[in-house]
Amino acid sequence: MAYPLAAWLLFCVFCFFPLPPAQAAGPEPPGLLLANVYHDQIDLEDYWVSEKLDGVRAYWDGRRLISRQGNVFQAPAWFTRNFPATPLDGELWMGRGTFERLSGTVRQQVPDEVAWRQVRYMVFDLPAAEGVFDQRLEQLRDLVQVVGSPYLQLVEQFRVESREELLERLNEVVAEGGEGLMLHRGSSLYQATRSDDLLKLKTYEDAEAVVVGHLPGKGKYEGMLGALLVETPEKLRFRIGTGFTDAERASPPPIGSTVTYKF
Repeated sequence: MAYPLAAWLLFCVFCFFPLPPAQAAGPEPPGLLLANVYHDQIDLEDYWVSEKLDGVRAYWDGRRLISRQGNVFQAPAWFTRNFPATPLDGELWMGRGTFERLSGTVRQQVPDEVAWRQVRYMVFDLPAAEGVFDQRLEQLRDLVQVVGSPYLQLVEQFRVESREELLERLNEVVAEGGEGLMLHRGSSLYQATRSDDLLKLKTYEDAEAVVVGHLPGKGKYEGMLGALLVETPEKLRFRIGTGFTDAERASPPPIGSTVTYKF
């Protein structure tokens, strides 16, 4: 079922970000722990809290950085030099508000070494380690310190005592240009599934959809993209017609590609 953009925008405001198609496919997609949306039916004392980085998820398999889709990021050899042989879960990140520049950097088949100097691999878990997250976090702190690479950094984890303090921290992060917060249950094992062991808290939501059609533009956009017709995993179809640059309208993401939209 298709929803006209005008009706959909009564509920949502969209921003378009093409997911970076990291190049050089090869390995299978890694099994990652995925987040549910935050809700109040949890005990905050059980959770660590960290900033939700607006970066690109990356899995280090001990030899290379791999995207969620199973593509290899072509990082320069010096970037991953001295990275440990053990798997890591984290995000490639350039800083707040730099997602488009970051995605353009990490998806290139021939790495731009100047741009990669600004990238950091921000790690937040040890997927193959035994023990609960409390224990894995201690191991990860020690590991990052021993490695001593300027390109491998630990995502800061902290505790809050109340929902009011949590929302206060959320507002602080967003006011400073951050995306939101993540909550990670300290007593949880690492499991490759979507779970309340990991929660995301933001002032807006985002989701993924597959491009199934290009709708032509009108007026000043004649001969260019007017809107994307996309389909969610639940088979819901709707149009995304805002948030595009002229360059994106001239060369839109291909049919079959995955995009992230905000609402």
